[in-house]
Amino acid sequence: MSLGTLVFSHANSYPAGCYRVLFNRWRAAGWRVEALDRFGHDPRFPVTGDWRRLRDQLIHFIENDVKPQGQVALVGHSLGGMLSLMAACRRPELVNRLVMLDSPVVAGLRAAAVAVAKTTGLIHNYGPSKIARERRHVWPDREAAHRHFAAKKMFARWDPRVLADYIAAGFEESNGQVHLRFRREVEAHVYRTLPHHLPLLLRRRPPRCPVAFIGGTRSAELRQAGAAASRKLAGDNWRWMEGSHLYPFEKPEETADLVLELLG
Repeated sequence: MSLGTLVFSHANSYPAGCYRVLFNRWRAAGWRVEALDRFGHDPRFPVTGDWRRLRDQLIHFIENDVKPQGQVALVGHSLGGMLSLMAACRRPELVNRLVMLDSPVVAGLRAAAVAVAKTTGLIHNYGPSKIARERRHVWPDREAAHRHFAAKKMFARWDPRVLADYIAAGFEESNGQVHLRFRREVEAHVYRTLPHHLPLLLRRRPPRCPVAFIGGTRSAELRQAGAAASRKLAGDNWRWMEGSHLYPFEKPEETADLVLELLG
C-alpha cells in the first residue's frame, strides 16, 4: 500500500537522476517518488530574482505532471529544499509534509548583505557564481569525465553508485563529446539570484505543514548562511547527518532512512 507521493527537488547543478539510490530506498518503503529532472532549463520557468519562477515550475510539475492523490511530501536538497519551502508557503493545500536537506534559510544581516550584493552587482563575483561560470563543461567521453571527477577530493567522498549516476544523468553526448546537462550559465544565475526574502515570506505566509531539516555536520553552506532561522522553522524536527553540504551523495542510504524517519 502506498504511503503517498514524495516529490523531490534537486540541488543546483545536480539533475534528479543523481539521487537514484535515495529514490530506490523511498520506493521500497512504499512511497511513490517523482522528481523534476532539471530546474531552470524550461523557457517557461526561467531563473529570476528570488527564484519565484522556479517555485512556479515546481508547483506546475506537481499539479500537471505528478497529479498526486492522497498525502504529498516535499523533500528537497539545497536549492530544492528552498523551492519546496516556497511552494509550501505559496500553495499550502498541496503539501502535507516537508523535509529540507541542508537548505538553510538566509535571514537577518546575512539576508541584508545578499540583498545589497544583488542590487550592486557584487554577487556576480560571489564565489559559487564565479566558479560556475568558469566550470569545465566538456569532456571527450563519459570515462574521461568519470576519471576527472573521481580524482577530486569532494567527489571522492561520494558513494561510488552516486558518482556513477552523476556521470549517467549529468552529461549528454553532442558532436562526439560529452557536455554537462545542467548548463553552467543556469547554475551561475541560480547562485546570483539567491533568495533574501524568505524571513518576510515566513512571517506573512508560513507553511501549514510540519517542516523538518537535516543539516550536514560539516556543511560550509550551512555555516555561511547561519542555522538559526532554519532551526526555528524546524523546531523539534531538526536532525544532523555526518557529512558536507552534499551528504545525500556521500551517505545516500543513511540520508534516505533519516528522511523516512522524519516522514513517519
